[in-house]
Amino acid sequence: MDLDQAEESEDVNQWACIRKRVREVRRTVETPPSKRKNNNRTSVYEITLKGEKEEIQSAASVPMDHLDQVECDSQEDLFGDYDSFGDDSWLRAQFEDVEKKHSVCTSSPKRNEREEEAVDCLTIQNSDTLSLQNETKMHKLLTEDAESLKDSCTIPVRSNIANEQFCSKTLPEIPAEADELPNSQLALMEGFNSPLVKHESKELEQEDILSVNCFVNNLSGSPSVLNTRMQYLNVQNQSKTTSSGTHKRLSLKDQIKNAMTENANSPIPHSSRSKQLKELVLSEEINVAMKTIQATSDIDMGPFYGLPSKVKDLIFLLKGIKELYEWQHVCLTLRCVQERKNLIYSLPTSGGKTLVAEILIMQEILCRKRDALFILPYVAIVQEKVRDLSAFGIECNFLVEEYAGSKGRFPPFKHRKKNSLYIATIEKAHSLVNSLIETERINSLGLVVVDELHMLGEGSRGAVLEMALSKILYTSKTTQIIGMSATLNNVSDLQHFLKAEHYTSNFRPIQLKEYVKIRDSIYEVDNKSEDGFTFARLLNYKYSSDMKKIDPDHLIALVTEIIPQHSCLLFCPTKKNCENVSKMLCKYLSKSFLSVKAKEKCALIAELKDIGNGVICPVLRGTVPYGLAYHHSGLTNDERKVIEQAYSEGTLCLLTCTSTLAAGVNLPARRVILRSPYVARDFLKRNQYKQMVGRAGRAGIDTEGESILITQEQDKKLVADLISKPMECCYSNLIHSSEKGIKDLLLSLIGLKVAQTLDKIVEFMDGTLLGVQQQHHFNEKSFLEVMEQALQPLMEKGLIKGRMSRSSEGEEMCCQLEVTKLGHATYKASVDLDYCDTLNMDLKKSLEGLVLDNYLHLIYLVTPYDMVSHCTPDWMIYFRQFHQLDVIEQNVFAAVGVPESFLTKKASGQAVKKTVNGLVVKRFYMSLVLYSLFKEMNMWSVAQKFNLPRGFTQNLLSSTAAFSSSVLHFCEELEEFWAYRALFTDLTQKLSYCVKPELIPLMEVSGVREARARQLYNAGYRSLSYLANAIPDMLVKTIEHLSRRQAIQIVSSAKMLLNEKAEALLEEVEELVRLPTDIP
Repeated sequence: MDLDQAEESEDVNQWACIRKRVREVRRTVETPPSKRKNNNRTSVYEITLKGEKEEIQSAASVPMDHLDQVECDSQEDLFGDYDSFGDDSWLRAQFEDVEKKHSVCTSSPKRNEREEEAVDCLTIQNSDTLSLQNETKMHKLLTEDAESLKDSCTIPVRSNIANEQFCSKTLPEIPAEADELPNSQLALMEGFNSPLVKHESKELEQEDILSVNCFVNNLSGSPSVLNTRMQYLNVQNQSKTTSSGTHKRLSLKDQIKNAMTENANSPIPHSSRSKQLKELVLSEEINVAMKTIQATSDIDMGPFYGLPSKVKDLIFLLKGIKELYEWQHVCLTLRCVQERKNLIYSLPTSGGKTLVAEILIMQEILCRKRDALFILPYVAIVQEKVRDLSAFGIECNFLVEEYAGSKGRFPPFKHRKKNSLYIATIEKAHSLVNSLIETERINSLGLVVVDELHMLGEGSRGAVLEMALSKILYTSKTTQIIGMSATLNNVSDLQHFLKAEHYTSNFRPIQLKEYVKIRDSIYEVDNKSEDGFTFARLLNYKYSSDMKKIDPDHLIALVTEIIPQHSCLLFCPTKKNCENVSKMLCKYLSKSFLSVKAKEKCALIAELKDIGNGVICPVLRGTVPYGLAYHHSGLTNDERKVIEQAYSEGTLCLLTCTSTLAAGVNLPARRVILRSPYVARDFLKRNQYKQMVGRAGRAGIDTEGESILITQEQDKKLVADLISKPMECCYSNLIHSSEKGIKDLLLSLIGLKVAQTLDKIVEFMDGTLLGVQQQHHFNEKSFLEVMEQALQPLMEKGLIKGRMSRSSEGEEMCCQLEVTKLGHATYKASVDLDYCDTLNMDLKKSLEGLVLDNYLHLIYLVTPYDMVSHCTPDWMIYFRQFHQLDVIEQNVFAAVGVPESFLTKKASGQAVKKTVNGLVVKRFYMSLVLYSLFKEMNMWSVAQKFNLPRGFTQNLLSSTAAFSSSVLHFCEELEEFWAYRALFTDLTQKLSYCVKPELIPLMEVSGVREARARQLYNAGYRSLSYLANAIPDMLVKTIEHLSRRQAIQIVSSAKMLLNEKAEALLEEVEELVRLPTDIP
C-alpha cells in the first residue's frame, strides 16, 4: 500500500469515528416536536459525509436565483437545543481534525487558474441573467477543480468547496424588505459589502476594479437589475479574496465563533437598508431621465416629464394634484422647451402656471445638474414657496435657499455635491446675479423662472427686474429664461427682449362669470351687446330706511347670497374702508352666523391674542365670531398668515381686503365683489381688474365663479371700457424717475466689467427692453446721447472715472471707464444712488463720535432713507420719548443733529428760528420707533406708543433689517469703515428677528414668526436640530392651532436649513484642506 492509499485509509477511519459520535449525540439530545416537522431536511453532518463528487456537482448546479426563492422561518431554531458550539466536545474535535487536514493541503496552481477564470466568467456578463452557456462552464470548472484536488487532499477539498459555496451562495443580494431582517443579519450583510474589506493582493484589487468598471459601463438594465448585479458581483469578488486569504490565517472554528459574536453584538443600523435601496432607485431614475432629456429629438421624456416617478408622487401628496391639465402637458412638451429655448407663457389667473414652472425647475436641478433661480414679486410669496418646495428638496436631494429681506449670501456657496434652487425677490435676485457675474459663475445658473413677468412695466421694481434679466442674457448663453405672465397687449416686445417663444391659452379650471351692479340691478358682461352689458336680475333683499343709508351699495344683500355656505372676497379702495365695511356687515348679519364653526372661531381669536401678547384688534374681536375679517398691510405678518389660513380652512367665510391681496397669496373665493372701480383715487387698470376677478372660482370645490363690480351711473362708460379694452402694454421703466434705472444699470455694468467703453455700453443697452422700445421712448434723442447723459451725473458724484471726447468728424473717442471705490461699494451694496453720498457722509461723521453705550446711534445709521416720507412725527410723542431716555441715550440726539431746544419748541407750537435738517429729524424719529422695538420686542405696545399702524411698524422693521444688510456690504467694500463691519453684522441679525436671542435659531426657519417660535421653544424644540428631527404628528399634538400641513412645512424647512448650513461648513472645510494647484 503506497503513501496515498495509507492517508486515504486513515481519513476513512477518522470519519467513521465522527459518524459514531453523531449517532450518540442524536440519541442523547431530545429534539422538540415542533422542530421535527421538516423531515426532509438534511443535517449538516449528513451533508459532510456525502460523496465528494456528488456534493460538488450538486453545489455547482444550484442556480444563482435559487437562494432568493428559499423561505426561512425566522422563528425556527436551526441549532436545536445546543446553547453553544464551544461546549460541544465532538464538534470541537471535528473542527480541529478538519483544520489539521486543511493546514497540510495546498491549493494547486491549476485550481487557482480555474478560480480566476470562473470569476471572470461571472464578472463580464452584460445581459440581465447569466447565460446557460456560462452556467455550464461554471459547472465544468468547479467539477474539474474537485477532480484535480481529489488526488492530493480529500477532506480539505470538501472544506474549501464548502467555504466557497458559503461565501458565494449564502449571501444573496439584500432584498427590499431588509427592514424586517434581524439587526445581526443586516450588519453581517453590510460587513460583506463594506468597502473597508481589504484585498490581500493589489493585483486582485485592480482586477476587481477593472471588472466592475467593465460591468457598469456595459449595463443598460433597470435600476433594480443594477442593484442586484452590483451586490452579486461584490459578493463574488469578496468570496474569492476571503477563500484565498483570510481562511489561511484563521481556523474555521475561529471564523464561525467570530461571526456569531459579531452577529450577537451587532448594533442597530442608523438607516434602514430599504431606505438606501430606495435612494439608489431614485438616483438611477434621475440618471435615466437625464439621458432622456439630453436626447431632445424625442418629446416623450420618461416616467414624469423626464423626472423620477417620486416627483409625481410628491406633487400628489403635497399639493393634491393627481393629473395635469391638458395645457400644462402641451406646454411641458413644447419643442422650444426641450431645445432649451426661452419661453413666455400667458394664462388667466388661477390657471396653474406655477406648477409648470416648478416641474421645469426640477428638471434643471435633478436631470441637468445645474442651479435654478425662481424670481417672485413679494417677500411673503418667497417664504411661502420656500416652505412648499423644501419638502421636494429633502426628498430629491437638492437645496432650497431663501433670498428675501435680510436673508441670502452673496455670492452663494459653491456646492460641489448638491445643486441649489434660489427663491428670491426681484431686488435680491438682481444682487445674486451681480455676485455670480463677478465671481464668473453665471453659467452655473441653468434656468431662471420669473413669475409676474408683466411687472417689468411697474415702476422702479420693473427696472430692477429688467436689469437682472438683461445681464443674464448678455453674460450667459446657456441659461434658459422662462417667464410667466398675465395676457399682455405687446407680448411681442417681451419676446424680442428675451429672445423667447410664446405660448398662451385661455384655460381656466373654473368658468368665470362677470357682472356689473348699478343701483339694484345686476348686468352680465356681454361683449356682443352694444354697451357691453346684458340685464341679468334685480336684487331681492328687503332694506329698511336705516340700512339703505348705511349700505347704499347693497353689500349685505350681495354677501348673504353666498356666505356662510361659500366663501367671498370683498375688495375695497382703502385700508380704512376694509375695516369699516367688515364692522358694518356684522352689525346687520343674522345671529345664526355666530353658531357656524364657533369652536374654530374661538381658537382663532385665542391665536390672535397670542400673537399680540394678550392684545387683539377690537375690529377683529367683533368680526371673527361672524366669520369675517379684514386683510390689508396694516396687519402684522403673523396676523395676516393666521387670517389667511383660517380663510383657507373655512373658519372665515368673508375677507374685506385691498387690491394687494390679488397680487399676493392665492386665496380663491366663490364670489368676488369689487366695491368700487377705484384703487384709492386712481381708476382701475385692466390688469388689476383681471387679477381681482381672477380669484373667483376654487378648483376642485366650485363648479363656477362669479365677480360683481359695483359702480355708479356716472362711471358706467369708464367701466364699459375697462371690461372690454385689451390689456395694457408693458413698457420699460429704466427711464423711470429721471432715468434713475439707467444710471444704476450703467454703474453696475462698469463695476462688473461687463461693458466699460461707450460702444460696449450701447451694445448692451440695445439688448434691453428699453433698447427694443427705444423708438417709443426717444423720439428726438439718439440712444448714444441718452447714454452720455446718464453717465455724466455718475462722474459728477465720483462713482466712475474716465473721459469721453469727440473728434472733429463726430466719432466718439472714449477711454475705458472704471468705478471708484465709492461706486464699487454703491453697486455691490445695492444702495440707492440718491442716498449713496448721504450714507457715506453719515458714516464718516459718526466715526468722529460714535456712541456705543447703546444701539440707538447704530440703529439711526441703518434707518432707511426712503421710509422718511411715509412717517410724520408727532411732536409731543417725540418730546416725551426724549425725556424718557437716560443721559447717554440723550447724547445721541445731539450727535446726529436733533437738539433738545428744537423738540421743545415744536412740541409747544413755537416758531423755530434755527435751521435743522428735516431729513435727519424725521429719520431719527423712526429710529426711536425701532429702538423701542429693539428694547421691548412687542409690536403692539410700540405701535400704540407712537400712534402708528402695527403693520407699518413691522414693515419699518423689515425694511431696516434689509437696509442694514446693504450698509454692512457697503462698509465691507470701503477700508475706512472697517470698524463698522462687526457692529453691523450683529445688528443686522438682531433687527432681522427682533426677538429674544434664544428664539433666533427657530425664527431662521422660513415662515416661523415670533408667536410660533415662542410656542415651539416652550414645547422643548429649542434649536434647529430639534425642529428638523421633529415628527409632524407630534408637533400637531403639542403645538396649539397648528395644522398637519403647517407642521410638515415647518419640519421640511428646518431640515432644508440644517442641510444648507451643514453643506456650507463642509464646503469651507474642503476649501481649507484642498491642495493648491499652483504650488511651486
